[in-house]
Amino acid sequence: MAAQTVARATAEEALLDAAERLLVDVGHARITTRALAAEAGVNHGLVHYYFGSLENVLVRVLERFTERLTARQRAMYADPDVPFIEKWRQAMRYLVGSDVAYEKVWLELQALAWNHPELRKRVAKVNGEWRTVLTEAFAEPRRAYGVEMPLDALVSLVITFNEGIMLERAQGITTGHRELLQWIDGWLEGMEEPRRRQR
Repeated sequence: MAAQTVARATAEEALLDAAERLLVDVGHARITTRALAAEAGVNHGLVHYYFGSLENVLVRVLERFTERLTARQRAMYADPDVPFIEKWRQAMRYLVGSDVAYEKVWLELQALAWNHPELRKRVAKVNGEWRTVLTEAFAEPRRAYGVEMPLDALVSLVITFNEGIMLERAQGITTGHRELLQWIDGWLEGMEEPRRRQR
């Protein structure tokens, strides 16, 4: 029994890893059950046997990827020894630098979910997880900086800002992104200055 459990876990991870690669390389519309199984090196019957449908595999990829990234973001924002501005800068480096694969997976799964209500709920749950991370991260800086915008509105602004940059980057558009990030950085510097003088 233990050997079967290990074999199943190994096959499931191989399918999820393969689905992640294919979402980035070719997009959800060009992934078939057979193509996914071939990429994973497993029998194509295991896709439906283990996951129920190809769509479930793809959404599970997004959920798994999100679990890793939200854990990383929570740890980064929770560090009491790092000023908020440095945490923001690191988050922006992640946004415009190293997480291109996640951006593609996130956008692909949003598009897939538009016409699948059951998938839309799971994609919305992923969005909710990001909102929770940012709500936790921004509550204290919002108070300390004296930002009058309600916390939920601030989180929505940052979420839509991030998604807008991700969507434009996926289309090959980067016009104004650097300038926008520089402006925000300068604004945060201005908000940090009084706090530095108090330390």
